[in-house]
Amino acid sequence: MAKHDKILGLALVAGLMGLAGDLAADPKRGGQLIVALNADIRGTDGINRDANTDSIMNHIAEGLVAHREDLSVGPQVAESWEVGENGKVYTFTIRDGITFHNGETVTAEHVKWNWDRLTAPDSKWRCASYFNGKRGLTLDAIETLDDRRIRFTLKEPNYLMLAYMANFQCLPAVLHPDSANADGSWNAPIATGPFKLKDWRKGEYILLERFEGYKPRDEGRDGYAGGRIAYLDSVKFVITPEDAAAKAGIYAGDIDILLGLGSTQVQEARDRGIEVQVVDGLPWTTLLVQTRDPLLSDVRLRRAIAHALDIETIAAAANNGMTTANPSAVPKSDPYHNEVHAKWPEYSVEKAKALMKEAGYDGQAIKVQTNKKYQGMYDNAVIIQAMLRAAGFNAELEVLDWATQLDNYFKMDYQLSSFGYSARLDPRIMYTTFVGDKDQGGWYQWEDPEAIATVAKGGRTNDPAELQKIYDSLHTAMASDIPIY
Repeated sequence: MAKHDKILGLALVAGLMGLAGDLAADPKRGGQLIVALNADIRGTDGINRDANTDSIMNHIAEGLVAHREDLSVGPQVAESWEVGENGKVYTFTIRDGITFHNGETVTAEHVKWNWDRLTAPDSKWRCASYFNGKRGLTLDAIETLDDRRIRFTLKEPNYLMLAYMANFQCLPAVLHPDSANADGSWNAPIATGPFKLKDWRKGEYILLERFEGYKPRDEGRDGYAGGRIAYLDSVKFVITPEDAAAKAGIYAGDIDILLGLGSTQVQEARDRGIEVQVVDGLPWTTLLVQTRDPLLSDVRLRRAIAHALDIETIAAAANNGMTTANPSAVPKSDPYHNEVHAKWPEYSVEKAKALMKEAGYDGQAIKVQTNKKYQGMYDNAVIIQAMLRAAGFNAELEVLDWATQLDNYFKMDYQLSSFGYSARLDPRIMYTTFVGDKDQGGWYQWEDPEAIATVAKGGRTNDPAELQKIYDSLHTAMASDIPIY
């Protein structure tokens, strides 16, 4: 429905967080920053992940490539790469002299070790589907050519390979094999990033310290690419699940950075002398629809719900007027977003009621799942329930803990779910996240065969004109089928 704004207090971790701009114009070396984290991370093995885990791991670890500020893909651990056979073969050369946190020099064999671990048939890596054919590309072989060169061969050409490799949510990091114990169990990440893991006390904090042997790229920082220089001695992420405690901490000066301050609280923070940054972000706030539900399998009811929801009002209310609605999976800041992507069923209670009657809706309960860990999801759900009830739907709010709601997302155990996707920096990846066969993945929202084929077609081209046609046709079809709001 609308992009989230990231709202930050005080200062950014200079050069590392990948957020827009540093508050310190002339960063100084030394010191510690304390960051409030609303929940503990899930792990450090790169397999069990969520948004908080991704943020921590991207301070510690790096991939061969990374996204730049303009969302293009740039080199990171790799010095360069070549693409052959029209997008079927990708050969990377590792930068000379890069070392792991244990002092060992990075080689192609190290890179291959973690890729083999992540993509093994028995791996529980949720992002394996990006590389095993379930989401459009199949990785056939990984070969080391010498100490500094590694080659990836795909079953068929696919130009999404670089974007998948740079994907913030599914970072296939360069890790040393000693990160795992002799029995194969996980110990701790030995990576190449500007910070290394010093201590993790579960439920309390994660402490990172600067890696003195880090070798940044020569160019300046550019998103997650470029020279990621660590000025701080350490960063301490303190687990602070209660919003009130996090706010009290930043107001008292005990916390330096608060991520995700509620939009309604911005003015209060500024009035208290807190410097706030509002960044137009790329995450996508959505209402998931279970199209296999007996009621919602009827497209007329899905369209009725679309007409019952005033997405502009929802976006304005949830973000205190600081953002506008975007019904498209293509972000407004993306060059492929045009007037086509603003089209959506108009807000009309009359049309909603007419479609409900046509579909034979007879007051059956429709539950909207949500949680209170992410306040924006909860606020959206409250507004959505009110609008649905005003249109004549028997909408009920079902408040769950976040872990249960997320588990239900994977199991297709919901009717409607107030949800959010973290940023996918290529629209094609966002579409592959929710377009697919539900029998292959319960997380898929839209299993229309034509849409699946169109998304797959997107991976086979880098031509801007062709991609524009693909994005436009996908959104037009989505606005008719309503598999997600």
